[in-house]
Amino acid sequence: MLRFHFSAEDLARTRVAAAPHPLWEIASSLHRFQTPSGRWAYAHWYRPARERLREAGLEGAVRRVLLPLFPRAAYFPDFLTPLEGTEGLEAGLEAILATPADQVAAELAALARVVRVPAQLGRLTEREARAELVDILRAYHRAVIAPHERWVDESLHTERIRLARHLLDGGTEGLLEGIGPAVRWEHPRLEVRPYPTENDIRLEGRGLLLIPSYFCWKGPISLADPALPPVLIYSLHHEVPTAPVRSPAGSAGPSSLQVLLGRARAAVLQAAASGATTTEAARRAGVSPATATHHTTALRDAGLITSHRDGNTVIHTLTLLGATMLTSNPGSPLQGFSSAHGAR
Repeated sequence: MLRFHFSAEDLARTRVAAAPHPLWEIASSLHRFQTPSGRWAYAHWYRPARERLREAGLEGAVRRVLLPLFPRAAYFPDFLTPLEGTEGLEAGLEAILATPADQVAAELAALARVVRVPAQLGRLTEREARAELVDILRAYHRAVIAPHERWVDESLHTERIRLARHLLDGGTEGLLEGIGPAVRWEHPRLEVRPYPTENDIRLEGRGLLLIPSYFCWKGPISLADPALPPVLIYSLHHEVPTAPVRSPAGSAGPSSLQVLLGRARAAVLQAAASGATTTEAARRAGVSPATATHHTTALRDAGLITSHRDGNTVIHTLTLLGATMLTSNPGSPLQGFSSAHGAR
């Protein structure tokens, strides 16, 4: 479990990031390549991202350098996601360059206790090697994060509005209680569970910076070193398992979702849970592509799905409202599921 210990001063100094943190988004997006968990939420990003990495000639650098440095594990080095990243990508990259060599060495040693670290990464204690890493991070961001920035920015803007309502209704404690199901406010502590390690962070007047993240899935996440400025990174998404919609108690009658939307449209909505092209949605619903297009248009107009074009392909995925509708469907095996949290 992760615990943040608050004083009255800490509550007054708790705030929400005003913009995405590009280095945390890089870290979390690299985790998306390492697991199929939550793939439905990123289906419109995943395929084009892999193609852009190929076109940019970055696949080798990602395998040799980035994936070993950003493993989907209980730990990766704190110096890779400095607080300066809240000021933008270049400010964050400059902070990585300026990291003291002894800090880099200590954090790489900590990483080696969790996963195997390629020997060549030991050179990161040298500024020249970190400059090469910064170039790779910049190129990776340009290839797979920058093309998606509009959705990242819109998601953060929506989240800030949501949290503002919690703040207005319940003060800072209301804001903290509204972060998500894995976070619980137990005065004077904010508890995150489950969490891969036992960690107590005493804020001691520093406050807490909340950083909503588009690409974070198995979260929330914090820095490992309690002496660093306290942050909590958490996911903007909620996982929806991709089981078929069924009727209550296994009956043969229609589910409430089918009654509301119709059988075919409900099936199209379910297909979007794993990310689906129009052809895939049509096959899932047992209708023609033209009919599936009619259903996706209606679902998109209702705010239940979003559609993104990549070349000649349109990929449909759930919005948060659509995911909520599926998880709330009475009698559906989706009911009762929410965010799945675990290691970073």
